[in-house]
Amino acid sequence: MTLSLVGMAILLVMVLLRVPIAFAMAIVGGVGFGLMRGWEPAGSMIGHTVFETGLNYSLSVVPLFIFMGNVLAASGIAQGLFAAADRVFGRMRGGLAMATVLSCGGFSAVCGSSLATAATMSKVAMPSMRRFGYDDRLATGAIAAGGTLGILIPPSIVLIIFGLLTESDIGKLFLAGIIPGIVGIIGYLLAVMVAVRLKPELAPRVGGVQPITRQDIIGVIAVGALFVFIMAGIYGGFFTPIEAAGMGAAASLVIAAMVGGLTRSGLWTAFVDTATASAMIFAIIIGAEIFSNFVTFAGLPDTLSRVVDDLGLNAWVVLLVIVLIYLVLGLFLESLSMILLTVPVFYPVVMYLDFGLDILSSPDMVLIWFGIIVVVATEISLITPPIGMNVFVLRSVLPDVALGTIFRGVLAFWIADLFRLALIVGVPILSLYLVR
Repeated sequence: MTLSLVGMAILLVMVLLRVPIAFAMAIVGGVGFGLMRGWEPAGSMIGHTVFETGLNYSLSVVPLFIFMGNVLAASGIAQGLFAAADRVFGRMRGGLAMATVLSCGGFSAVCGSSLATAATMSKVAMPSMRRFGYDDRLATGAIAAGGTLGILIPPSIVLIIFGLLTESDIGKLFLAGIIPGIVGIIGYLLAVMVAVRLKPELAPRVGGVQPITRQDIIGVIAVGALFVFIMAGIYGGFFTPIEAAGMGAAASLVIAAMVGGLTRSGLWTAFVDTATASAMIFAIIIGAEIFSNFVTFAGLPDTLSRVVDDLGLNAWVVLLVIVLIYLVLGLFLESLSMILLTVPVFYPVVMYLDFGLDILSSPDMVLIWFGIIVVVATEISLITPPIGMNVFVLRSVLPDVALGTIFRGVLAFWIADLFRLALIVGVPILSLYLVR
């Protein structure tokens, strides 16, 4: 127990010193395992983990869903979504920012990646908002916050990884993410309304409505059709969630060909970006598996469960403490690293807590509900300083906008996310209604 806690402290120090999280977790996990079991078993464990993770069939969904999102981004689908959303909200004060949030939600539904959503929508929405006089704070805040929806609205790469870590039903996790994702979109739209009402200088009184073209309509229909195709295929029993990634990737190529916006260079960029992102994610997963083997062998999850039992803490108090830990970790860890680092420790503790509700009487339902709570808490970390990965993605795409400007812009959306997190924790039926 002591060694595992020391290991976690060393890991956090290494992260603060900017050691890449994948290497930090692998080093701490490997050395800790070696101190407990010996260096030869530790070397064997590391080699086995690298080999098994690289050959894990379930992880094939990661590059496939990333590729699907990259193909749609390169084919110009996002422009069509934005134009359609602008048609709905364009004449309202802050309408372009609302259109950005709505189109981010639509793009997330077929992308699965928050960073890809933020990067794509920054290229689509930012020029329009600047042209019509939007303050950079509101413009960048709407893009950064809207991008976070990519890790919750299915198909979500983060939900898939949570399912693999906990051996829970990925299809049910997808279902559980739909209503909280819609609540998130509504919360962000309200955040824009409140922000422009309190500070009218953030947005002009009347936004410009972009003309919607036949190509845009085709793009919107294509995105909706792809989402329905994936979800209906999974729940209709035509293919598994893992097979859905391959079907979605193939369907995205067909849609891109029909829309006609995908060039040869765009396709090559999609391949390269997919390979780069997948390599990064696999490195982090391997590091997390090594670290997880260390803390599991050290008995940290079992010890925490015994401590909770011995203290007689209320289940809701335990959950609140865990949520607060996630919010604190979000200050200096990026989302995927945070999930891979903490879920193996926390989920055995949460799964058998008694929350006193009929809908949470099954450990499986508790686990799915906990997964949505973790992902929403992780969403908040994507726009929380000083790390805020979505903020840094925007900063790289928009080098003329200061980091401080973007962080000030996401404040209203960050507050909306806290309200949504409290709602999901306090009203489990929001996450579990479709599952039940």
